[in-house]
Parts: sequence; structure tokens; C-alpha cells
Amino acid sequence: MISEQVEAPFRIVRFGLFEVDLEACELRKKGLRIKLQDQPLHILRVLIERPGEIVTREELRHRLWQPDTFVDFDHSLNTAMMRLREVLGDSSENPRFIETVPRKGYRFVAPVHLVRPELLRSETATDSLAAPEGNHATLPPANESKVVYPIASDETTAPAAWIKKNLQISLFHALIFVVVLVLLTAIVSSIFFRLRSNGIFSSASAKPITSLVVLPMENLSGDKSQEYFADGMTDELIASLARISSIRVLSRTTAMEYKDSHESLGKIARDLGVDAVVEGTVLRSGDRVRITAELIQVSTDRHLWADTYESPLDDVLTLQNRVASAIVEQIRIQLTSQDKSRLASRRLVKPDAYEDFLKGLFYWNKRSREDLLKAIDYFQSAIVKDPQYALAYAGLADCYGILGAAIVGTVPTIDVAPKAEAAAMKAVELDASLAETQTALATVQFNYKWDWKAAERGFRRAIELNPNYATAHQRYSLYLTAMGRSNESLQEMERARSLDPLSVSMNFSLGWRLYMAREYDRALIQLNDAIEMDPSFVLPHIVLGQTYEQKGDYGKAIAELEKTAIMSHQSPPVIAALGHVYAVAGRATEAHKTLEKLQSESATGYVSPFYVALVYAGLKDENHTMEWLEKAYADRSNSMVFLDVDPRFDNLRSNPKFQNLLLQRMNFVN
Repeated sequence: MISEQVEAPFRIVRFGLFEVDLEACELRKKGLRIKLQDQPLHILRVLIERPGEIVTREELRHRLWQPDTFVDFDHSLNTAMMRLREVLGDSSENPRFIETVPRKGYRFVAPVHLVRPELLRSETATDSLAAPEGNHATLPPANESKVVYPIASDETTAPAAWIKKNLQISLFHALIFVVVLVLLTAIVSSIFFRLRSNGIFSSASAKPITSLVVLPMENLSGDKSQEYFADGMTDELIASLARISSIRVLSRTTAMEYKDSHESLGKIARDLGVDAVVEGTVLRSGDRVRITAELIQVSTDRHLWADTYESPLDDVLTLQNRVASAIVEQIRIQLTSQDKSRLASRRLVKPDAYEDFLKGLFYWNKRSREDLLKAIDYFQSAIVKDPQYALAYAGLADCYGILGAAIVGTVPTIDVAPKAEAAAMKAVELDASLAETQTALATVQFNYKWDWKAAERGFRRAIELNPNYATAHQRYSLYLTAMGRSNESLQEMERARSLDPLSVSMNFSLGWRLYMAREYDRALIQLNDAIEMDPSFVLPHIVLGQTYEQKGDYGKAIAELEKTAIMSHQSPPVIAALGHVYAVAGRATEAHKTLEKLQSESATGYVSPFYVALVYAGLKDENHTMEWLEKAYADRSNSMVFLDVDPRFDNLRSNPKFQNLLLQRMNFVN
């Protein structure tokens, strides 16, 4: 057994996402203790005491077993090494941490960080970290030394002292070793990178990485109020990688499904159909941020890369780009000039504005009316602190757009559409190179301006800028549906879903497109899939009822919508859909009761005129239908954009007023 104890100044040894506490004899991954038997742990300790050096099997025999111990040494050592590699996710064929040196022994080849004891308290989750927002653990960057093998580091003093302490070699010898290592490394690295650039070291047998998912980064602060920051770092890394056109990067919603998940990386990758996984941790301390990230190729279980980055908060976007660039380099994809430009084009943002933006994004993703209002407050605060912040304007535009959508129905569209337009136009003015700003403006032009040509240009430009931006594909698909281009719409929606396969919104959206394309059998299957993903999500239930209606199964349609009305607390979109089914099923009395309910609701809250028109359309009352459609037109209700393809208005297709509304005033081309 090992009896030596490594004393101050170092106690924690870090490598990749792992750390070894030499005093407590514990191995941890991302702060969580990993159960490991004594012998594998002692082998690891011996190896990390001498990073970059060969430790012979004979030496391990003497360090781990007493002379009078009778064991099958080779079998025991091989078993312990196999267990150690299993825990580290390492392999002998493609070592990330421990290299086998044939007929000699083993060598620890990963970068090693040595941490002083006084830092441990600041980086460990304790009760004291659950402090008011703004009180964060101290993270002085100068207090950690780093040893990198085989590339030598300038920070050699502390590691040399540590090596001297444990191996009883002279500081003079350690310095000679470092100098020689630097020279050899420079020569070998130069030759290696030249050969690799010529393709000599490329592996023809290794499957190329063409898709990946960035799993939610773990918040190491111990402060739950900082979850938004860790989630924001995940979002930013996804956004940075998504700018690369030649790789498919799964979207945020799908990635967040694995927050706090204990699924194996292999299963996650198989479920999502990706080649690689990025995982990591975030520690925010005052005005500094530290990110540790690791890239794993799942098909070979190879840990391709791991590193730690640290920067001031005001330079965190540059830090994210450095992480993204390192990942891109490791997967060896060819970058176009546009890709390189996108990776390098992130502007600096004021730290307090960036923090408000992340909080706005956090609430925006929740989508409820109350959360959208909170998101608006945070986006506006970010803009006050940094008036050049294009993404904050884009977020503001999207919030106003959803609040004004008829399906949400909380405020009249006409009240918020100008605010959405102003914010979106400012976003593009500040930075037209972002897919998010182009998508925000195109959405306004589609939903509220009804400028069809400008909307299509904007959506196509957004997709050109970032082919991995699922929201752009999703909203362009909406546009194509409204234009009657159902085949193109379904193709775009499938692309959006492939980028965000676990998003219930994406899966519902595909079902809704199939409904609008009048492919009702396929729509039923897809909508039921969406409901299975989240039974509490109201929208798939509404469209499921509408689909049964179009198939002539009024009993199922009414049953589904009556159940949904209760689930949604009698929301206007559900009541209107139910009223329409009552009407076409011949239950006129009940249809008129839904009209009364909508009018009663409008006395205390906003109800889109479109919903009243929908019930009258079911009753085949063309005069009242047109009267309320005119009100919806004046209100700029975004439900009007689907009027040309909505099957529930088919009985009005020959009505001259209806045709005039569509062709002359809304400028539909069909």
C-alpha cells in the first residue's frame, strides 16, 4: 500500500473531468465521488505522481504489494488496470489518460492540474454557497498550477517541487528534464502537425464525426440560483458549434432533456443518433468563469479531447468560441471561410448585460405568459446596460411575438406587433450576420406585416447563416404551410425535428403541418406521439380533435376537445375549436353556447376575433363569419396567415368577400 502523503502546497490533482483527492484517497468526476477499489486507485495515484513518465510494472508490484504477499501479480495488475480504465472511460487502444508501454509499463498522458488546499473550500458546494445572488465562490486563477504533457508549460515551479517531494529527485534534474522535454516537444510537434496537415495521420477506419450533442453543463457553484448561468453556457456552446455548416448540432431543447440524467453516454448517443457527445462543467465565481469540457466519440468510446478554460465574465463569449474551435479541431472537419468568420465574429458584451440576457433566455424557454413577461424585463434590462446587444433585441421581439399570437391570446396582436417589429429591426440593424436576428425579423414580417416575399428572404437567409438553427427551419416551415407549399413545409419541419428530436414542440409542429397538408392519418400518429411525450401540453390535443373532425369522426373529436377544455381551463382556442365541431356535427345549440362563452370571456380578457369567426364558419353563417374575420384582419391576428389553407374555412372558398380578403388585401397568390 502507498504510505506517502502529498503535503501542501497541493492536495487535489485534476485531469479532464476527474480529480483525485490525495489526502482522502478519493476519485471524483465533476465533483461526485466515484466508487473505486483500493488497488486501481493506488495505481492511478502512482501514475499521476509522475505524469508523462513510464512507471514500470515491476515498480507497481513493489508499490502495491508487500514482498511476502502471494498473488498472481500479472493477473491482479491487469484486472486493476482494466477496472481503472473502465471508470475513466479510457481504452488501451486509444488512450486518453493511461498509455500502455509494451513490455515496460504505463504512462499517464493527460494534462494534470495541481490545486492548493486553500482553494478547495471555494470550489466545493457547501451551505455557505447558498448565498444571495451575486455572492460567489472565489476563483483566483493564479493559485492553480498546470502540468501539460507532452507539451511543457511555463508554470513549472510548483510541479517540479511536487515531483521532488515524492520522488526525491533534485530540482536541478527536474529543470534539465523540462528543458529537454520542451526541445523534444517542439521538434516532435512540428513534425507531427506537418504530417497531420498532409493527412498522413488521418484514420481511414475511424468513422468521421458529423453530428453531436452538447449535454447540459453542470453547475459547480453549489448555488441553485446559478442554474440559469450553467444553462446559458450550454446554450452559447451549442450556438457556437451550430454555426458550422458541415456538422449537425442538436438543439437546446433536446439537450436539456438530459439535465441531471444518469443515462450512459452510449445510450444517449444511440437514442439521439449522434456520433459524439460534449459534456462539461461550469464554475462562475464573481466576475470570472471556468469551463471544463470533454469530447467523446461514442462509436469507439474515445475521449478525444478535454481541457479547462478560464476568463473574465466580460470575455466569456470569446471563451466559448475557444472551446468550440478546439472541438472543431479535434473532429477534423473542413471549415469554409464563412464558418471561420462565424466562429470569430462574436462581439464582447458587458458582463451585467450578458447576465440579464441569460436570465431572459431562461424565462423565455418556459413560454408561459408570466415567464414571458419576466423575460421581457430581463431583455430590456440587458439592452439598457448594453444598447448594442443584438441578441437581446431579438429575444425581446420573440417575446412580444408570442404574447401577441392568437393561440396565446393574452393581449391584442395590434398592441404588441409594433413593439416586436421595432425590436426585430433593431436587432438586424445591429448584427445582420446572426440567424437569430434574421429569424426574429422574418417572423414579424410573416405573422404581422404579411410581407410574404420579405419573410421568405429572411428565413432563407437565417438558415444560410446557421443551418443548425432549428427555430429558423420550424418557422420557415410555418411560412411554407401558409403559402400552400406543403411538401416543402414538411421537409423543413423534418429538418427542424432532426435538430431537436426530443422537443415536444417540434413533434407537435410536425403533426400540425401534416394536419394542414390534409394528411390526416399521418397527423394522428404524429400528434399521439407528441401527446405521449408530454400529456399536459394542450396544443397537440387541440389539433388531434380537429383531425378527428376532418376525418368525420365527430364523436372522438368532441370527446378529445371537451377533455382538453377542462385541461386548459376553458381557454379560447379550445372553446372555439370545440364550437366548430359542435356546429359541423349538427349540435347548433351547443355551438351557440360556445359563442356566448367566448363573448363572456372577452369582457374580462382578450379573445381573438378569429375564434368567434371560426365558430360561425362551422355554423355556415357566412355573414357573421366575414364580420368577425374583418375584425381579426384589423386586429392583425396571426391566425389569419393560415386562412388560405385552413380546412375549416373551405365552405367560404367561393365567397367573393372571402376571396377579396385573401387575394387583394392579404396578397395570397393561390
